[in-house]
Amino acid sequence: MNGFQLTFFTQQDRKHGSLSLAHWLLEEARKIGISGSTLFTGVEGFGHDRKIRSSHFFELTDQPIEVTMAVSGADADGLFARLKEEGVNIFYIKAPIEFGMTGEL
Repeated sequence: MNGFQLTFFTQQDRKHGSLSLAHWLLEEARKIGISGSTLFTGVEGFGHDRKIRSSHFFELTDQPIEVTMAVSGADADGLFARLKEEGVNIFYIKAPIEFGMTGEL
C-alpha cells in the first residue's frame, strides 16, 4: 500500500486539553481509524528555538517526544484536519512510503 509516514515532534510537557500533546495525537489517530502509531521518547534534541531539551532522571518535562505512524492519504488528510480544527501547532515530517505486512495473518 502507498501512503505516508507522519512523524510529529514535541516534548513531554506540551499539553492539549488535559492530555500531553503526544498522547492526544495517539488518541486522535486511534479515533479516526489509523491502524497504529508509536510514541518514542528521546534522550536529547533541539528545535526551532535552538534550546537543548533532554530527559533527566528526576525531571522529564523537557524530554523530546516523537509520534510516528504509517497512514493512507485519506487518513493523513483526516488527521491534519483534526489538528487544524483543534488549533494544534506542531512540527511534523510527511514522507511518501510503501507499507504493508509480510506473510499471512
